[in-house]
Amino acid sequence: MKKVNLLSLQAAKVMMIIGLAGLVSACKDDDEEIIPTPNTITDIVLTNNDFTILRAAVQHAGLGDALRTGSLTVFAPTDQAFIASGFANAAAITALPAATVKSVLEYHVLASRVPSSGINDGSNQEVTTLQGSRAFVTKNASGVSINGARVVTADVNADNGVIHVIDHVIMPPSQNLLEIAQGNSDFSLLVAAATRAAAGNPVVLEALTSDAGAFTVFAPTNQAFIDAGFANEAAFNAVEPAALATIILYHVVPGRVFSTNLAAGDVATANGDSVAVNLTNGVNITGNGNGGTASSVTSANMLATNGVVHVIDRVLLP
Repeated sequence: MKKVNLLSLQAAKVMMIIGLAGLVSACKDDDEEIIPTPNTITDIVLTNNDFTILRAAVQHAGLGDALRTGSLTVFAPTDQAFIASGFANAAAITALPAATVKSVLEYHVLASRVPSSGINDGSNQEVTTLQGSRAFVTKNASGVSINGARVVTADVNADNGVIHVIDHVIMPPSQNLLEIAQGNSDFSLLVAAATRAAAGNPVVLEALTSDAGAFTVFAPTNQAFIDAGFANEAAFNAVEPAALATIILYHVVPGRVFSTNLAAGDVATANGDSVAVNLTNGVNITGNGNGGTASSVTSANMLATNGVVHVIDRVLLP
């Protein structure tokens, strides 16, 4: 009779048990679902320390869930962008009504995924935002911008869309050019000058109020008028309305021209003359009658329903 090696038989049983255990373990591993970490637009905003003010704004506006779904493009301002736009910290945002913050944030959102490669070359390409108002996208040799706010980092991919990081907050327009000037106490002399100028040339009022076209206004502050010899509103009474209209229209450029649309050189104005643009150190504008002394743009890209306002620190003289 053939002898059976009991040790070999026991070893075989042990190996079989080990093999079955491994098979069961492998099956269990295969059955376990690996859940990826969410990476929605909201998740990126909540975890990126460059977006602490934006994070507070999203939470204050109640938009966290909305930015987790759909297919979206968000032009996202960094903390530095908020500060550059006059919002010093998160408290400055949360002090505003939630509905106002929601409207501003939705103005930064497009309801489809648009990578930078999907943006055509060109200036002021109209897009409709989630807020409902139009915004204007430019793509040129300098890069991509929206309403003059530059994209500093493009194509941050999210599960539900894409983020383009921008260097300023963009505000939805709610007033025409004249209303913006009337609502700013630092433009009271400009409003007085434009009002008298309109009596000499109705084109002044049309340019500032009409929605039929778009205009860009280089708006001198009160101090700029004072420095030019107009100490108060009464000082304009010494100037004939038609002559004053020539000066006011010299500050108006046909078309919607954001700072990112400007090129160095001569730019035609609404009075038929031209101003010289220099971009070497910021945006500087020189009138033909300014003796070579340039006016600096101190605040740019204030969007109106019918154009754009750039604040300047010197009156332009034709």
